[in-house]
Amino acid sequence: MTKYSTKSKEQKIVITEADGIESPIVSHYAVTKETAYKKEALKEVKELLSKKYVDEKITTEVAESALDGYLYKFHDIPFPGPNGSATFTFIDLFAGIGGFRLAMQSLGGKCVFSSEWDKEAQKTYLANFGERPFGDITKEETKQWIPKSFDVLCAGFPCQAFSIAGKRGGFDDTRGTLFFDVATIIKRHKPKAIFLENVKGLVSHDKGKTLSTILNTLREDLGYYVPEPQIMNAKYFGVPQNRERIFIVGFRKDLGIEKFEYPKSDKIEKKVTDILEEKVVNAKYYLSTQYLSTLVAHKKRHEGKGNGFGYEILKNEGVANAIVVGGMGRERNLVIDKRLKDFTPTTKIKGEVNREGIRRLTPREWARLQGFPDTFKLEQVADASAYKQFGNSVAVPAIRATAQKVIEKLQIHHK
Repeated sequence: MTKYSTKSKEQKIVITEADGIESPIVSHYAVTKETAYKKEALKEVKELLSKKYVDEKITTEVAESALDGYLYKFHDIPFPGPNGSATFTFIDLFAGIGGFRLAMQSLGGKCVFSSEWDKEAQKTYLANFGERPFGDITKEETKQWIPKSFDVLCAGFPCQAFSIAGKRGGFDDTRGTLFFDVATIIKRHKPKAIFLENVKGLVSHDKGKTLSTILNTLREDLGYYVPEPQIMNAKYFGVPQNRERIFIVGFRKDLGIEKFEYPKSDKIEKKVTDILEEKVVNAKYYLSTQYLSTLVAHKKRHEGKGNGFGYEILKNEGVANAIVVGGMGRERNLVIDKRLKDFTPTTKIKGEVNREGIRRLTPREWARLQGFPDTFKLEQVADASAYKQFGNSVAVPAIRATAQKVIEKLQIHHK
């Protein structure tokens, strides 16, 4: 067990990983030092230390000193945020495992609030950023922890239909949806800029009414300049994945920003072979002969009906299909890798490991397809959870390229 300690004049107070200081409030304060979290964070630490050191007097000063010396400052956190003063501040809503955060921090941004309800995704986020996200953003008790002021709101919110009462659709029509919570936060905090991401299907969702309502809410009800959203494909921004997502950016109208151009690229820089594991992967990623036969038969049935549903083996010099949650996200991104020599199954399978070298991509390869660096920690969750998390994530390079344009606009205005 690793220990981190601090000394006061009269006593030595030690906090260890076993103490479980992982609450959103404590970890947010430890990482950000934002005053919004300080009072409650130190209260929690004092309570813990008072129980651990029953014969000691735990003052606020001692608690703060102990927290400064804890896990988040000295432990091996891969992405601790910018050193020194930040270029801008942002919040990370529907944070997932931190794709937005990676992009924004790489541009000099400081995350002052994160929210994600999925417990497994929270584990991954904590391991990589030293911060456990707050939970359900629909709850007022979660919203209250958002700092009063920040520069950019980032959110990859789910796509939901609205109950449109009026002809145009606006803020009130979004009630009961997760976008309403995003809009509520924008209304309260009035960030300088917003950056939203969603599935490509948002364009045609509910015959276009959903997107129209979102844009009308941002432009008319909330007072933001919002250029026409753009469909961005990750394959043009440094990852070999055919992943199209809609990006929506906006700027508070009083900033005087009246023009914005999304980054453009039509050059595919990476291919599948660039993201494959350097070493021979575990036999568990190779399909069994029986499962492979099932996939082949399934594909033939669909081909007979005139549709293209089924598994797909990628070309090493090509790009991958979009990785998504569920089995088909893996089955449509199979590769041939004949380096395996030991065909002894490492998990329970029907049949035996196929000898054609057909395997799924590994979680690390999925991470690379989304632009996550190899220093990003995956070990704290099972493979099934990792696939889900990366399937739900954003493609970091595409987010970064767009965010850079947003920050440039803000910096020009600031000057």
